[in-house]
Amino acid sequence: MSTPDPVQVFRVEAGELLEQIENGLLDLLNDLDDKNLINAVFRGLHTLKGSGAMFGFDALAAFTHHCETAFDRVRKGEVPATNALVSAVLDARDHMRALVDDPSGKDDVTGERLLAQLNAAVDGAGGNQPDGAALSLAQSQATAPAKPRGPVETSFKLTFRLPANAMVNGTNPVGLLNELRELGPAVVAADLSLVPPLDQIEADQLYIGWTVELTTRQTRQAIDDVFIFVLDEMELEVTEVARTVVAETAAEAVAEAASDETAAVAAPAVKPNLKHKPNEAEATPVEKVSRIHDTKPSENVRVPAERLDELMDRVGELVIAQSRLSQLASSSADIPLRSVSEDIERLSNELRDTMMMLRMVPITQLFGRFRRLIHDLSRETGKVIDLVTEGETTEVDKTVIERLADPLVHLVRNSVDHGLERPEDRRALGKPEAGRITLSAQQAGGEVIIMIRDDGRGIDRQRVRAKGESSGLIHPGEALSDQELLQLIFQPGFSTAAKITNLSGRGVGMDVVKKSVEALRGSIDVQSEDGKGSTIALRIPLTLAIIDGLLVRVGSGRYVIPLSSVEECLELSLDEDLRSRGRSFISLRDSLVPFIRLREIFDTGTQPELHQKVVVVSTGAERVGLVVDQIIGDHQTVIKSMSPLHHDIDSFSGATILGDGNLALILDVVHLVTLGQQEEARLRAAV
Repeated sequence: MSTPDPVQVFRVEAGELLEQIENGLLDLLNDLDDKNLINAVFRGLHTLKGSGAMFGFDALAAFTHHCETAFDRVRKGEVPATNALVSAVLDARDHMRALVDDPSGKDDVTGERLLAQLNAAVDGAGGNQPDGAALSLAQSQATAPAKPRGPVETSFKLTFRLPANAMVNGTNPVGLLNELRELGPAVVAADLSLVPPLDQIEADQLYIGWTVELTTRQTRQAIDDVFIFVLDEMELEVTEVARTVVAETAAEAVAEAASDETAAVAAPAVKPNLKHKPNEAEATPVEKVSRIHDTKPSENVRVPAERLDELMDRVGELVIAQSRLSQLASSSADIPLRSVSEDIERLSNELRDTMMMLRMVPITQLFGRFRRLIHDLSRETGKVIDLVTEGETTEVDKTVIERLADPLVHLVRNSVDHGLERPEDRRALGKPEAGRITLSAQQAGGEVIIMIRDDGRGIDRQRVRAKGESSGLIHPGEALSDQELLQLIFQPGFSTAAKITNLSGRGVGMDVVKKSVEALRGSIDVQSEDGKGSTIALRIPLTLAIIDGLLVRVGSGRYVIPLSSVEECLELSLDEDLRSRGRSFISLRDSLVPFIRLREIFDTGTQPELHQKVVVVSTGAERVGLVVDQIIGDHQTVIKSMSPLHHDIDSFSGATILGDGNLALILDVVHLVTLGQQEEARLRAAV
């Protein structure tokens, strides 16, 4: 097995850091004074900069340094966090992502523009004091008693103990001690009080603590920066022992005089920050910080997605081989063979279920991406938008998550642009100024239902019909059900927007959404109420790799119907079949359900069986019966993609290999239900 590429590992970890930074910034917009969030964002930027420099991403490290410096000033209380500053760092975060993908940093124009935006935000954050206040501050500085000449040295006593698993996680205690020595003269003593007897020592555990007497011209913050990567997990006690003013050298005196002159000139022009708060070193002469956290090593293991895909393929092949073994054993009188076959079947099923669980990820990984999108859309449209998520713990196959990202982006953008009104319009209608977009997920059998709801104006059915008629999608005055009318919005080139904007109006996007969902063997339902909003529901299979299916025979061919779509099975006698010619309906608990004869659709050229079967399938509220010659039974179905030559055949969504080595096609239930509903509409219109 090949060794992971360190650069690729860095890119993965950088992606996680960027996601953490983005989430921290978005959370910070709700509470700009949250010190924990400010520190978390700073640590993320600091880690990204350091790791980038370590792996040769110099352009990323240099660019991130500016954002880190800005948040360092916020962290120290020199400037406040503002919406403009957070938005500037969010924009810069996107450029960091680009620099991770392309470390050459060729797009200097974008980087320079973003840094200018960042500097403007920092300057704006620090310029809240009136001009008069600035002038009085300069005058007070001019008349204030002369401060003692010479730099200030502070003596600290540090007592610290790192987490027991620090070295396992890559922390080098000697490196930390060397960083402390770089701050100034230091006397280091080891604390061996917790070192166990030799026969009880574990090689990967850290038992030693340290006491350091440090004299430095740096602030207390510089000490925390040394431990920034482990600060939340270690024990640290810092005591300030003494402060002394050191006689300055001639060179230092000249430099400080120049600095004072520059400051005096600049003071009348600079607006000091009224929200400035003293940092920790300035606030108290003696401090003590102690943080003790659970140091249990992480039990998670990072596995590349392609290895999971490869393992899934192997499990699929095992399921096929087990199916063949079961078929051979069932036709054999060999009792030991049957026993082994049953054991292999049980183990295969357990392995399949375990593998499926490994591929399942919470849908919050998908929903979390839309916080940033809503933030950007709010800035772009001027609309006030609240995002609500529900059912984030619902788990879906990772492949489904990846392939649903773009369709959901289209749907959310469409809801914001077409659905939500502007704040002044909502106030006039008696609605809250903030529009609401709700993303929810829930599991229903073998499917997951993802809904996008808005509380906007709803879909204008008259405009949809007018656009459909003018585009030739429907005939003028053609009778359509409400669902059929609303489904027109997914037709290629369809748009009711009055003008083209950055968000919509070109008729591109919604048709792509429908194709993407159908490629996942899913379906889309639309509901809308005038003045109250719209709901778009996506029904998607939980997994795309292995499904439980119902194996049926039509003519001499065998087919698989996804079991999650099957409601029930009925018998259709030859007499009933002959009587229903011209009106293909069956009565099912006081309702008529249309049915289609697969034998005719597939043109088998065979005569109907004496006792045919009807398999009733559904997609949402729509149902249809599929007439087959024989129901063979349940079948674990390993889905294989159709060849490029067969992609245009709508009746099938894939294929599988049966136990005897022959192929069986997997029926596309969504397409067949649509076919049945169209047949029902045609028959009703004929009556």
